[in-house]
This record gives sequence, C-alpha cells and structure tokens, in this order.
Amino acid sequence: MGNKVLIIAEAGVNHNGDYNLAIELIDAAVNAGADFVKFQTFKAEKLVSKSALLAQYQADNLGNASVTQYEMLKKLEIPELWHVSLKEYAEGKGIQFLSTAFDDESIDFLDDLGLSFFKVPSGELTNKPYLIHIASKRKPVILSTGMADMSEIQDAIDVLITHGIEKKQITVLHCNTEYPTPMKDVNLLAMLDIKNKFNVQVGYSDHTLGIEVPIAAVALGACVIEKHFTLNRLLDGPDHKASLEPNELSAMVTAIRNVELATSGTGRKFPTDSELRNKNIARKSIHINKTVKKGHIISNEDLIMKRPGDGISPMEFTEVIGLRTKFELQEDTKLTWDLLER
Repeated sequence: MGNKVLIIAEAGVNHNGDYNLAIELIDAAVNAGADFVKFQTFKAEKLVSKSALLAQYQADNLGNASVTQYEMLKKLEIPELWHVSLKEYAEGKGIQFLSTAFDDESIDFLDDLGLSFFKVPSGELTNKPYLIHIASKRKPVILSTGMADMSEIQDAIDVLITHGIEKKQITVLHCNTEYPTPMKDVNLLAMLDIKNKFNVQVGYSDHTLGIEVPIAAVALGACVIEKHFTLNRLLDGPDHKASLEPNELSAMVTAIRNVELATSGTGRKFPTDSELRNKNIARKSIHINKTVKKGHIISNEDLIMKRPGDGISPMEFTEVIGLRTKFELQEDTKLTWDLLER
C-alpha cells in the first residue's frame, strides 16, 4: 500500500442518504488530511433479508427497535450516479475515493469505476463466493477481521490466494465489530499475531471512542488505519455515535503522522543533529570545588561535577585523581588537560 500509513476516513452510511451531506463528509476528510474517504456500496435487497433484525447498537442509535435492517439500509443506499459524482468531487479535492462493496454487482460496479483496491468488510470475511469474485479482479485487498478467529482469517486468505490474489497484495486489518468497542475488548496485540502468523501487511480498523487506539496501532506497525467519522455525533443514523467528529479526525491524522515520523528512524541509537547542540549544555564536566595552589595533588575532595560538559568528562574522574596542577586554580574552575601535569 506504500511506505506511509494509509489513513481511511470511513464515511460509511453517515451521509444519511443525503448527497449534500456526503459532499460535506468528503470536505471534512480532506481538511483532516486523510488519504481516502470511504463509503459503502450495496443494494439493500442483495445485502439483507427483509426480516433481519437490527444489531443492538443500531436499534439503540436509531431509537427504534421495530425497524428492520432492510428498512434502515434501503434509505442509506448510494445511487450509482452519486458514486461517479462523489468520486470526481473527492479527486478534485485531492483525496482518493473508496467504497466497500457488499455484493457481486457492487464489486463489478466499483471495479468499473476504477478503484485501485478492494476493501472487504468484516461481515463478508466468511462469504466464499464474494471473496472469489473479489479475487477475480486481481487488485490489492484490504481484509477486515471483526468477529473472526485465526482459522477464519486463514481460510479467507487462502480463498483470495487460490483465486488470483498474491499474498503481497493482501493487508489484514485487526478489528472488533462492536460499536463502540469497549477498551477491554480491543486486544490490539492480536494485530501482531496476525502479522506473524500469516506473514502479511497489517493494519487496524477502529470502532472505539476516541483516537488513542489507532495511534497506538501505528506505533505497533499498522500500515493502514480505518476510522468512522461524522459531521456530528448527534445526527440520526446507526453509526454516528461511534464516529469521530471532524476536529477529532484531524487530531487523529496529525498524531498518526507524528508517530509515523517518530518510528521511521534507522533503529540504531546515536545522537541526532538536533540534540548535539544541547550536549555540552546538559552534560557535566569535572570542576574544582575550592581554590588550590600550583603543584597541588588532586584528590577526590577537590572535585565536583558541574555543567557545562565541554571540559574533562566525569567518566575520566579516576584518571584525574593524583595529578598535579600546573597553576593555581580558583574555585569553580572547569578542568581541562592543559591545566594538569600528566
């Protein structure tokens, strides 16, 4: 996916079926500095049966448990023409457009739209026909793993590879599919378990409240971060309450870029150019703590370690003991070798 952390701002269905709100979400993602703004592409009748119940968090957020998934999702479909327009608008603003497909028809549409890779949502991880169709496009895949165990992740990777995707094209996102995810259930180190077991690139799709967990994921080596965002958590809809608001999204992106820089070094310990100028100021050197005469034999009691550090290093303390002074030295004199007989 590249050398820098790829940040996906997940608008998802937070457009509430309103084109203008979708445009505003793109603007917010641009202003935050995200790399991609992502929506969801589906036909409700191909995604869910008309009798399927809402998830508890969806019912809570909608305030209406009697609504079915189908009724909710039907209002959140994005028409194909909107996709074209939203993609053009996003790219015109300097951000890449992305969407998650939930059925074969949507996969084909997004492929024709020219998306550079596919994002597999957690709910489709165990959908073998779907994975086979994704693999047939021969494009990189980001695979979310909410609700999955390691054997299910292995099976999904195997299906993708068997049907045309190279392992190096697969990035696996650790994820917990609860909105919001309790901190005790994040289990962030599982991301490293996935990386080590499957030898793939890894990232993290976050559903916690706040921004600290995705930042921690980057510090641990995530190369992709996905995070839901909204214009206002008080808006009606299933996902707003577990989403970041624009200022929080901006703060997350800034923090990730800072962590990215902080972890991009060689891994070898050495003083950097920016700190070398402070070296003599912060370190100490050997000083005389009382006035001594010429020819005085230096003892431990004559010495004190003080800043600055551009004299004889305290690490050479034992080498100074027993030497004679060439001159009378006043209290607080910084010792240098030219003041001593060696």
